[in-house]
Amino acid sequence: MTNTRTRTSLLGAAASAAAEAVADALAAAEARSVAKAAAAPGPAVTSVAVAPPKAAKTGPMLGLLSRESGETLIDQIVRSVAARIDDRLLRGGARMPSIRAFAAAHGVSAFTVVASYDKLVASGHLESRRGAGFFVREPAALELELAQRRPGGRRRAGESERERERLGVKPIDVVWLVRNMFRQMPHGQTPGTGVLPPDWLDGAAIANALRSVSRQNANLLVSYGVPQGFLPLRQQLQLKFAELEIAAAPEQIVTTAGVTQALDLVAREFTRPGDTIFVDDPAWFLMFGSFAALGAKVVGIPRLGDGPDIAQLAELAALHKPKLYIINSVLHNPSSTSLSAAKAFQVLRLAEEHDFIIVEDDIYCDLHPGSAVQPATRLAALDQLQRVVYLGGFSKTMAANLRVGFIAASAERAERLADRKMLTMLTTSDIGERVVYKVLSEGSFRKHTDRVRARLDAIRAKTIRQMERVGLKVDVAPPAGMFVWADAGCDTNVLTERAMAHNLLLAPGSLFSPKQLPSTRMRLNVAAMQEPAVWRFFERELGK
Repeated sequence: MTNTRTRTSLLGAAASAAAEAVADALAAAEARSVAKAAAAPGPAVTSVAVAPPKAAKTGPMLGLLSRESGETLIDQIVRSVAARIDDRLLRGGARMPSIRAFAAAHGVSAFTVVASYDKLVASGHLESRRGAGFFVREPAALELELAQRRPGGRRRAGESERERERLGVKPIDVVWLVRNMFRQMPHGQTPGTGVLPPDWLDGAAIANALRSVSRQNANLLVSYGVPQGFLPLRQQLQLKFAELEIAAAPEQIVTTAGVTQALDLVAREFTRPGDTIFVDDPAWFLMFGSFAALGAKVVGIPRLGDGPDIAQLAELAALHKPKLYIINSVLHNPSSTSLSAAKAFQVLRLAEEHDFIIVEDDIYCDLHPGSAVQPATRLAALDQLQRVVYLGGFSKTMAANLRVGFIAASAERAERLADRKMLTMLTTSDIGERVVYKVLSEGSFRKHTDRVRARLDAIRAKTIRQMERVGLKVDVAPPAGMFVWADAGCDTNVLTERAMAHNLLLAPGSLFSPKQLPSTRMRLNVAAMQEPAVWRFFERELGK
């Protein structure tokens, strides 16, 4: 395997070097052609050449770019390059010219090149590799995507409650936290929140997309969508999944009103009252009450630094025979840890052995910097949606107010989920889905998420050091994500009540476990801990 990869890498490097050499030669030739054209009468033109012609008789790779054609230079470049990739004139794995080189060689601005490359990434023709540049997508993966886009194509029940009564604990419940999350408090005073500050998000891109959608056919804006979701968005999601090595055709994708509704639909479809649902412990608290309201038994699986406690998962699966296991594989909430490859294979093996469905919640997908920074394995990529149902959305990185999420599953399960969605609420907001599609297809979303990750990276280590100085212990300092799972050394329910008296919102650890027992842990959002008032409170309360 290693020799094959090395050989493939060397071939790819040779192909890239050859492509660049040809591109440089053609650029020089084209420059001479432009000079001749400039001396002749006619409209002003700019030439672009990025790959060899199909044959000598075809002339330059890309035709002359006209500034008077009525089509923008960006659209001309995107259309021409995409056509060459589709026709295999640009081979998979070849490195595109750098932004500066492309702009200088072809007489266009760097902005034009960046926008063109971003659109080609969004359409699936190019891929961006951090620190390396832009590359042509491998043809096999691209062909599959394009073809599919064409038409035709052991704790007893009640034990934890009795233990709370014995201890005389009156817990701060989930509703309390969620209600206070929606209070109009300054974001810098809500270190327990689960979202990024509004000024970290790209409101301008959302506004532009809304304006664009508003100019579409008015009949489309006042009609129902379709139960499965806006088709162009599902096609765009297919490309997004392909980058994660998850193959899902549009008919395998169902849009939802965020991950919250996605979890509810999956639980309603695949469980009945009395069934058991496994969750990580700790995990996202909102689903505990939702599942309990459906009559399900919610059982926590201890979460470790690289995934679940496999011994506990095996033991509890044999005991409870669960129907579902809900898991954050990437940037787990609240610890920001990610699933290792070894644990992922073991989870899939146990799911097969005990016949339960894995529900992979990947809401923090776009905040993950890649396996080079934090090793992470997606179960859906290993399983290819056979036993895994894959969930995600854009509330964390684009706009919570749009309420656009998705479910990807086998074709049969996706059809059942679309029917259940239709019976529950007919359709989701077609307008919101059109806005998300517009943002994704324009290509700017990739740059936005790069900026957000960089901003988190710039403050995470410093914030963790400050936490430790004021008396908060951090066992695992995550290299990515927005959350830190910290130990305050005291009952964080009590600490949270004291914080509210100072108009500060914390997220106590008791809420993140289905047992709801007192905890010294709490979830802290590094992006929401930049106000001096937060640090003064911890210094005062923790005695540092």
